[in-house]
Order: sequence, then C-alpha cells, then structure tokens
Amino acid sequence: MELLKRAVYLDQIEGLIDAPFIKVLVGIRRSGKSALMALTRQMLAERGVPAERIIHLNFDNLEWAHLTNAPALDAYIKSLAPPDGRFYVLLDEVQEVEQWERVVNSLFSEGRADIYVTGSNTTLLSSQLATYIAGRYVALEVSTLSFAEHLQFREALAPGEAGSLMEEFTRYRQRGGFPGLYVAAFDESQVRSIVSDIYNSVMIRDVLARHAIRDADLLRRVALFALDNVGNLFSARRVAAFIKAEHRSASTQTVLNYLLALTEAMVITKVPRYDMQGKALMTINEKYYSGDHGLITAVLGQQSHLQSGILENIVWAELRRRGYTVYVGKLEEAEVDFMAERRGERLYVQVTTVMSGSASTQERELAPLQAIHDAYPKYIVSLDPLAGTMIDGIRHVSIPDFLLSDAY
Repeated sequence: MELLKRAVYLDQIEGLIDAPFIKVLVGIRRSGKSALMALTRQMLAERGVPAERIIHLNFDNLEWAHLTNAPALDAYIKSLAPPDGRFYVLLDEVQEVEQWERVVNSLFSEGRADIYVTGSNTTLLSSQLATYIAGRYVALEVSTLSFAEHLQFREALAPGEAGSLMEEFTRYRQRGGFPGLYVAAFDESQVRSIVSDIYNSVMIRDVLARHAIRDADLLRRVALFALDNVGNLFSARRVAAFIKAEHRSASTQTVLNYLLALTEAMVITKVPRYDMQGKALMTINEKYYSGDHGLITAVLGQQSHLQSGILENIVWAELRRRGYTVYVGKLEEAEVDFMAERRGERLYVQVTTVMSGSASTQERELAPLQAIHDAYPKYIVSLDPLAGTMIDGIRHVSIPDFLLSDAY
C-alpha cells in the first residue's frame, strides 16, 4: 500500500532538508514516525539524491540488533558513508542504541551528514548524553492522526464510503488515530486487538524494560487508573489510596515514578493547572490525557463514564497539534477545561457532551467562561445538535467542526 502523506509533518521536514540541524521526530510508538522517515527518504530520492548516499536504519528491525551500541553503529555508518560530499542518515527508533548521541554528534560535527532520528520516548532529548547535541537539533512531536487526517485516510482506504461528518467523528472517537488502523477495513474487534497490542508493546518495551520495573501488576494498575480518569483531576496520593483499596500497597513516590515512566513513553501526558487569577502554575491535582484516545477504549472498553474524558482528550490533542501550550484553567472555584496559548495568542475551551439538556447544564458550562473578563476567544465545544450559537460572546461549536476549523 502506498504510504499516505501527512502534510503537517512532511512540509516541516521538507523545509529542514539540508538545514544545519539534527532533525528529531518524537512520538508514541506506532504514531507514524517510521512512515515519515520512509517518506523523507522518498523526498530525498525525488530531489536526485543517489541511494548510496542515504543510510536508513530502523532499530525496531532485528536486522540491526548488532548495532545497538555507539561504537558498532559509528563503524557501520562510516563503512557505508561516501568518501566525500553530502550524505543522509536516517535512524529510526534510535533510543534502542546506547549512547546514540555520541554517534550523531560525531557525524554532525564532521559537517557532511544531514541527520534525521526518531524515538518513542520523551527523554530522548533530556538525558545526560543529550547534552552532546544541545542546541544542534530541531524537534518535531509526531502525534497519531487528527480528525482531519482520519477523513483523509478513510477516503484513501475506502473511496466514497465515508459516512456523515458526525458518523465519521463517532468512528474516530471510538477507534482512535493510530495510522495502522487504516491499512485495511478492520472490524471493531480487530481494531481493539490492534490497539491493545500497541498498548502492550509500549508498556513492555518503553516502560517496563526501559525503567527496569519489576512489579508489572502494580504498573498495570497505575496505568489503568490514569486511563480511567482521563480528564479528571487526581494526585499520586489518590492513586496510592485506590491501589490500597484493591489490597495492594504502593507508596506515593512509587506511584509518581510510575506516572513519570508512563508519561515518558507518551501513554499519558500531564496537563498542569494554571491559576488565572494568581497567574501561576499550580503544583497539585493535575489532569492527564492519553497519547491516543483509542488506548482508553482498547484497554477499558466502551464505558459511558469515559466518554466526556475521551472528548476532552481529542480536543486537547488537537490544540497540541496546532502548537498550543495547554493548561487546565483555574479561576477561584471555577475550572476551564483548557486555556491554550501560542505566540501571544490565547483561547479558552470548555468541552461537554451536550449543552441543551437542561438550564443547569448550560449554566454550568457557561459560568467558567463568563467569569473570564478578557477579549480572547472563548468556546464551548460539544456534540449538541444545536451547536452553532453565540452566547455572551462565547461560541458554541460542534466538536467535529472545531477540529476541522482553519483557525480559532
């Protein structure tokens, strides 16, 4: 099957070809980084770069298992590198190589190699060794498919068979956005099996093995709690209390360590609260969202109490894709689901399933936004069929329309 092009990333990569930086793509496992590397290789070939000047290694492939230490990788690349002129090095899932930064730094310092690397761990650029390439790289965060990309991939897989916008959003909400779901017409049981396999792979390879965690059952319980509480405020102490109620013991510090490990593997991401009155970050009771909302359904099933958190997860991920830094807003006793900032811009977003259910529901969703007295855009996004109105300057927009908007 021909690789589908994700313009949001490929346009950035194309603009960086031959730029004097190491290009680093970071994202949860199976988010499409390997496909982007293959498409980068294709772009280079289309620019006339000969195949012998492109060195492309994927360390998820056992073929390269003998190169997972710096001296071996360095020697192998040098054995393939042309004696003079420009050449291109593409290293996929590079975190599998011990001290990979030394190799990349050495190649970069020589000045002939244009280097691209991918990894499935947020610590890829925060380890002590990463100081070797500090200031020499540009990082791109690769997420799973957006709703707009879902529509693109669906049309490519089954031309003319897409349903209405709301039907397609329901499909996206239930399945998630891992690109591998779009290579064939999978049914719901197959989708859940595929995403569950991704989850298990991430947990084993990027969490348990990488952090040498011995208590796999305790880690599983912490992960399940986090996914079951997406969109809810919670603390490590609350998680520890939950585990104790299940007749297991875990210290608050152990829970914090496990949450950090899950965050580094991008199973979850912590979103801090921001005190909009005191203009300061708050240090307790953060929210967590999943690296792909499909993980929540695959692990926990189609449970009604999860749906509002999944909707928040989808909106949060879209804001992140668009380059916003996202916080949970706190204004006295009120909470705004998202306060998002980008290059001096700001917007506020409240996410709900429906607004028209009752006057009390409408008041509950509107009140936090009405309490904010500035001129930045304010949105309530929902699945309500009556979306499309304006109340006190607050725009009520359907979630599919919000996700497909050109700008906010």
